Amino acid sequence: MKSKYVFFALLLFSSFPVFAQDDLLDLLDETDESVNYVIATFKGTRIINGHSTKLRNKKALEFLISHRFGRINNGIYEFFGLDEANIRLALEYGITDVLNIGVGRSSFNKTYDGFVKWKFLRQKTGEQRSPVSMVLFSSYAINSVRSEGQNINFADRIGYTFQLLIARKFNSNFSFQLIPGMVHLNAVPSAEDDNDIYYLGGGLRYKLTRSLALTMEYYHRFNPLTSTETFDLIGIGIDIETGGHVFQLMFTNTNAPFEKGFITETVDDFLDGDIRFGFNISRTFQLGQKRNW
Repeated sequence: MKSKYVFFALLLFSSFPVFAQDDLLDLLDETDESVNYVIATFKGTRIINGHSTKLRNKKALEFLISHRFGRINNGIYEFFGLDEANIRLALEYGITDVLNIGVGRSSFNKTYDGFVKWKFLRQKTGEQRSPVSMVLFSSYAINSVRSEGQNINFADRIGYTFQLLIARKFNSNFSFQLIPGMVHLNAVPSAEDDNDIYYLGGGLRYKLTRSLALTMEYYHRFNPLTSTETFDLIGIGIDIETGGHVFQLMFTNTNAPFEKGFITETVDDFLDGDIRFGFNISRTFQLGQKRNW
């Protein structure tokens, strides 16, 4: 069973460059008169915790820092959560305008993760119109916490995420995204738990001013783990555009800023006040000619 998912992931990854090249060749054949691309559906590669349909340009290298603090309802003794911090450091790179890769390391369970992200459809108007943008996303996450007195196979530390991002910019102020997907866990806490967790996420961006935008996201799991109590992810945030960069502030109920973590390991209940403050900040280095995607 495990080998089936590994094979699927490798097959999916290996097909990305081929299809991405074909997609770029198709774009070269199109003229500005026949198609008008919709831009800035989302300004950041993340809505809050989860990915958006935004990709980095070809040869753009992004250094991303994601911070999640402790629960605000821990009170003044924990300085409303600021005494606790989980951090993820990541590098993300645009192989082409429609194909990105990334790697990261999070202090949450000392997790290493990586992803591939491929935009195969872009929202556009004109003769060849398309009402939405669509992105295929696949990632892995490896828990590297030492297990004292236990012999855990390396494969049992790995989880895979597969999802489809479907986004539409309705007008200059409002964008919405749906995220159907699945997380496959090679190992689960109990035999009663499913290895495959299916979910449907949703996210939005509403522009408040020229430099401020409200963001929200929610992920509903159809078959969460039953042996341990976990909760659906909820997030509310603000995007601040500064000098061509986006600084994201958020309130959420997870301290894991990667898919496998916030979908299957969120133990805080947002509706019960278990809310964490956090932020994403990034710096992009354009190593080649920039295109506006």
